[in-house]
Amino acid sequence: MKQAIVSRFLVRVLLSYAVCRVVTGILLTLVAARQVPTGWTGPDVTYLTFTAQWDGQWYKAIAEHGYPATLPVDGTGLVQQNPWAFYPLFPLLSRVLMDVTGLGFFVVGSTLSLALGFVAAGAMAWLLKDRIGERATLVVVVLWASFPAAAALQVGYTEAAAMALLTLYLLALSRERWLWATSLAVAIGLVRPIAAPLAVVTVVALGLRWRRRSRDPIRPGEALSGLAALAGCGVAGLLWPAIAWRMTGQRDAYTDTMAAWRGGHEIVPLRPWLDISRYYLGHTWGPVWVTVAFVVIAVMVLGPWAARLGPELRTWALAYPAYLLVVLDPFTSIFRYLIPLFPLLPVMVGVGSVQRNQHTAGVRVVRAGALLVGFVIGQWYWLDVLWRFVPPTDFPP
Repeated sequence: MKQAIVSRFLVRVLLSYAVCRVVTGILLTLVAARQVPTGWTGPDVTYLTFTAQWDGQWYKAIAEHGYPATLPVDGTGLVQQNPWAFYPLFPLLSRVLMDVTGLGFFVVGSTLSLALGFVAAGAMAWLLKDRIGERATLVVVVLWASFPAAAALQVGYTEAAAMALLTLYLLALSRERWLWATSLAVAIGLVRPIAAPLAVVTVVALGLRWRRRSRDPIRPGEALSGLAALAGCGVAGLLWPAIAWRMTGQRDAYTDTMAAWRGGHEIVPLRPWLDISRYYLGHTWGPVWVTVAFVVIAVMVLGPWAARLGPELRTWALAYPAYLLVVLDPFTSIFRYLIPLFPLLPVMVGVGSVQRNQHTAGVRVVRAGALLVGFVIGQWYWLDVLWRFVPPTDFPP
C-alpha cells in the first residue's frame, strides 16, 4: 500500500515536471521564430537547432570531435578559449547516443538533457517529501522546473546532468549511503566544478553520523565508506584538471583555459563580484548590495524558515553561494548558476518552517502562485534577451 502511494506521488511529480517542460518548449519555439539564422543554427532556425546555442556549440564540437591535444594560444602565448573548459560527461554521453542512434547532436543533446531533468525532478521530490510533505514538495518541484533559466534543463547544456547527480548525491548523503555518494561525487567531477561545496555538505553529514555514535555505534566498514565519500569529493575536484594535464601535457591546462574567459586572463577570487557590482551599482553601493544579497540568503537558510530542510540541504544552500562568491564571474550566466539553489524555494513559499498553521495556508498559496507567474514570465525574458543571439555580438546566458 505504501509503495503504491509513493509511486502515485512520483507519477504526479514527473507529470507536473513534464507540463513545465512543455511550457518551456512552447516558449523556446516562440523565441526561435525571432532568431535570425546564424552559424550555430544554420540557414533554417528550428526548435532543435535553437537548443544548441552558446555553450551548446562547445558541447556539440566535443561530442563530434573530442578535445584538442594542444591548447590554442595567441601571439603573446596566452591560452585562448577552448573545449577544455567544458566538462566531459555530458558531451561524451551524447557522442555514445549519437553513435548508437545515428542522430545528430541537435536531437541527442537536448533529449539527453530533457531525460536527465526528469531524473533530477524525481530525486528532488524524494529528497524533499519527508521534510516538507508531498503537496509542498510538488509545489517546489514545479517552481524549480519553471525558474527563469529552467530552459537550460532541456537544451544542449549540462544543467540537467548536474542537477540529476547533485540531487542523487544529496539523497545518498541524507540516507547515509556513503558508497553511492562516493561514486556520484566522482561523476559530478566530470560534469561541473562544484566539489568544494559538496565536500562541506559531506563533512556536515559525517559529523551528524559521528554525533549519534554512542547510541548507534559506527562499524569499521561504515567509517571507511564515510571517509570514501569525502575522498570522492576530493577526487571530483582534481579529476578533470588532472585529465586536462595528462592529455595536453600542460599542468595548468585547465586553469589557463578557464582564465581565458576572464578579463585580464587571470582568476582572482571575489574580485569579479566587486568589479561588476561597482560597474552597475556604483563604487560604494555595489559591494554593499552584494553583501546584502548574501546576508539575505544566510538569514533565509539559518532562520526558522528553513528548519524542516535538515542540516544537509541547509548547508548546501549556504556552501554553494559562498563557493560562487569566491570563484564565479557573476555576469549574465548567474541565472543558470542559481538553478542548484532549489532549497531556497521552500523558504520562499513558506513551507520550510516547523511552525505552520491553517491561517497562513492562503498566504503560501499566493506566494507560490506569484512566484510561478513571475518565473514563467522570467523564462520568456531569459530566452528572448539572453538565449536568443543578436548578431554581431551579444551577452551569453
